Order: sequence, then structure tokens, then C-alpha cells
Amino acid sequence: MSGVGPYVLAVDEGSSTARAVVVDAEGAIVAEARRPVLPIHDNPGWVEIDPVRLWELQLAAICEAFHASGIRVDELAAVGLTTHRETAVVWDRATGRPLHHAIMWMSSQTDEIVHQWSADGLDDKVRRSTGLHNDSYYTAAKIAWILRHVDGAQDRARRGELAAGTVDTWLLWNLTGGRSHLTDHTEASRTAMFDLETLDWDHELLAAYDIPVELLATPVASDAGFGELLPEILGAAVPITAVLGDQQASMYGQGCFTPGSAKNTYGTAGVLTVSCGTEPRPIDGLTTGVSWTLRGETRYGVEGVVAHCGQALQWLRDRFGTAWVGANADRALDLVADTDGVYMVPAFAGLWAPALDRRARGGLVGLSLATTVEHMLRAAIESMAYQTLDIVDALRAGDLDLTELRVDGGGARSDALCQFQADLLGIPLARSAQLERTALGIAFAAGASSGLWAGEADVASTWSQDRVFEPSMDGARRDELVDGWRSALASVRAHTPGPRRSGTPHPERNPA
Repeated sequence: MSGVGPYVLAVDEGSSTARAVVVDAEGAIVAEARRPVLPIHDNPGWVEIDPVRLWELQLAAICEAFHASGIRVDELAAVGLTTHRETAVVWDRATGRPLHHAIMWMSSQTDEIVHQWSADGLDDKVRRSTGLHNDSYYTAAKIAWILRHVDGAQDRARRGELAAGTVDTWLLWNLTGGRSHLTDHTEASRTAMFDLETLDWDHELLAAYDIPVELLATPVASDAGFGELLPEILGAAVPITAVLGDQQASMYGQGCFTPGSAKNTYGTAGVLTVSCGTEPRPIDGLTTGVSWTLRGETRYGVEGVVAHCGQALQWLRDRFGTAWVGANADRALDLVADTDGVYMVPAFAGLWAPALDRRARGGLVGLSLATTVEHMLRAAIESMAYQTLDIVDALRAGDLDLTELRVDGGGARSDALCQFQADLLGIPLARSAQLERTALGIAFAAGASSGLWAGEADVASTWSQDRVFEPSMDGARRDELVDGWRSALASVRAHTPGPRRSGTPHPERNPA
């Protein structure tokens, strides 16, 4: 690494937090700031964000982190941007005003559109071209929903009056004063509109979706020039030199560069990604996409998403008033040695990878009169590990085995979760000494693009383990627990109601 200074500003916008950090040339965080992001639940199953408020929160975090660092603006070598993915925003090019709330990745309001696309025979095309599944999780249906439900939007989009994109594109537009309407390959590869072979929008799919290409940002390499930070934000223009989706930034920050290296993030959602080299690799139940395009080379990864990871603990807190969440979870687990046969399947919006059953609904299985909140808490924590096991089993079935799993995210602070995960997987679990690898990952990518760091070797040198959890559970006990989990999964799928929730808005509400 270089000597002390200059610095990189990492803009890290997650599903629940707008965050900014300043990183020095040694890879250390010298200042950070964050603001909570509160979703909007105006209709059952809908999850949205006010995009203007999101921008204001992120701007406040940027300014606070920069001023807290005590550095001069001319000491900033670059800005890097990473965001949560799949969420969609559509706005007016002339005014910058959004047409509708941003529709978040977890929202179910686009289900009917996806069902229609499936009936139109698009499932195979989506899978072959994009590496994804035809699902309301991805961005395409969200953009289509806004165009259909806001008066005049479809015609305005065709006339080139509107702009659309994922959160990275929206923030770039605002950071540069409307000069950059761009997205990178990683973010684009999570939209269900992006061809993994051509690294460009799939015009055949766009025609089927009725989404004009003129509406969309230009997809570029992850280390392309993304414009400059407006001078009025920090006092001078600063180049924005890298953009990555949050999970890809985490993977980069964890140093998962060789095929077969993998990381798992335990956040609001849980996301396991594994490097598969320079070619995409389809595996049943999972997705494949771009890990990054840096220094002229595109690398791909396989990914499995658990929709409700840390959110299961939040649900217990909100519904049962328990304080045993976050850093306090392990202390609560000291009160019970096991779940006493209780399993929690947090399928609040269906089962995601690898089951891909959006009809399923969550369940608490094995309750008795002796069940306590602590038993349910342990079951919620263990559900994170069971769902990760399901993804790893799918990887193994696709001949992509793991020898180690690196972990980060808030849930990884739990020793109990990490040990239980290692026991279920039968491989070592390596917890990073710095759990915030997402912000560091985008900082490293941006710094390397500006010449501050050499690239992968420098990134790898910053990674160190806090602890390695070795599997130690008796095999018979493991099999017994996994069998119970499989039964719990079967029960939430067997008792699922037939029709899915509708994406139709309440008639008395104006979605615009």
C-alpha cells in the first residue's frame, strides 16, 4: 500500500442505512456517518422508499463523514459508490423529480406483471440471457409497473423525457447534478434486462417488457469514469471512479478473487456469493451475474439470496417486544441450550434461493407450552444458517463446492450463529476482523481505479480474520437437526394458499 494519504470516500447505501466512510491509503476507516432509511408500507406487500429523502439522507452522511475526517477536499483521490440492488426509480429528466416512490427489491406489487411475462413464455429467455429468474425481485418489473401506473409515463418514456435506473443510477444523477446517467455491469446484471454475453441491455427483452431503452442508463465497466462530485457538495469536484452493487463490493472487499472462493453476508437479507471465474455459470435454484468488470476483465459469480435474514430478528423484536436483537442476541442464547425442537422459517415473502417458492409463507414449527421467546430467538438465528446450508447444497449439486466461507454483515457478530453455520456446512467459517467489507470493497475498487492501490494484491493484504469457526458437531446430531429443518420447510410449502397477493393498488390511492 501507499504511504498515509490521500483518501477515498466510499458512499455505501444499503436497504436500511445511508452510510459514508472515508478510507485512508492503508485501508483503514478514518471517519464514517450513517442515517437510517425507513421504508414505506402503504399497501400490503408493498415496500417503497422516498427517493428524494434517500438522496437527502445520503448527502447528509457524505458531508458528515467528510467533515469528521478532518481532511482537505484535495486529499480525496476518488469517490466510490455501492448501493443495494434491484430497487427501481423513474424520474423526470428536466426536473429530476421522481414520478413515484422507489420500489424496493422485496416488494410484491409487481407480481402480476411477472406472472404475465411468464404466461407470455419469457421465463427461459430471461434465464438464458440474464442469468436470473423471471421474478418480481428484479428491477425490470418495477420499472414496468411505474410506467403502467403513472398517468402518461409510458408515452413520456418513449419520447425520452424520463430517466430510470437502480439506486446507484439515481444517486449518480444527483451527485453529478444530472450529468451522469450511468450504471455499472454489476448493478445492471441484477435488473433482468442485461445480457451477460454482450454486457449490454437485451433489446428483445426490453421490447417484450415494453420498456424503452431510451429510459435506461448506459451500462459501463465498474471502474469507468462516472463523472465528478458536484463542487458545492464538499467544496471541489472529486472524480467518481468506481460503482459496484453492494454484494459484489462485499465480495471484492473480502478478497474472493479465485474461482470457488465465497462470502456470505448476514444483513437484512442474507446473500451468499461465490466466484466462478471469467464465464457465467448457471446453477439450478441460484443466479449468475457479473462480479465486477475491472481493468478490462469481467468476472462472474453465482449467488443465492435469503430474503429474510436479520429481518427475522427484527420481526421478533417488533412483534414480541424482545430486546434480544443485534449485539444482545448471543447473551439471550445463553438462556437456552437449543430451540427445544422449534424451527422458524422466515418466508415472509416466500422462500427464495434455492426453493424459489414465492407462494410459501413463514412459520414457527414445533411450538409447545414450554416454548419461550428465547427459543424462538434461537430458532430465528439458526434459520439464517439453515437457509445458507440450502444454498450451499445447491452449489454442491452444481459441482461448485466450497472449502471455506468468509462471512460479514451484522449477523456475523454472533459467535453462536457462526459456530452453528460451520457445524451445518462442515467447513471452516472465517469471520473478518472488519465486518464492514462492503464499504471497504468499493473504496478499494475506486482507489485502484485512481492509482492509489495496485488492485487485488493490495486488497488481499488488508483482509485479516477475527476468528475461524471449525465444525465440531456430531454428525448424527447434525443430520437430526437438518431433517427437522427440511420438515419445517415442507410444512410452510404444503399449507400455502393458492393465489398470490395482487400487485393492484387500492382504487382510492393515486400511485403517482
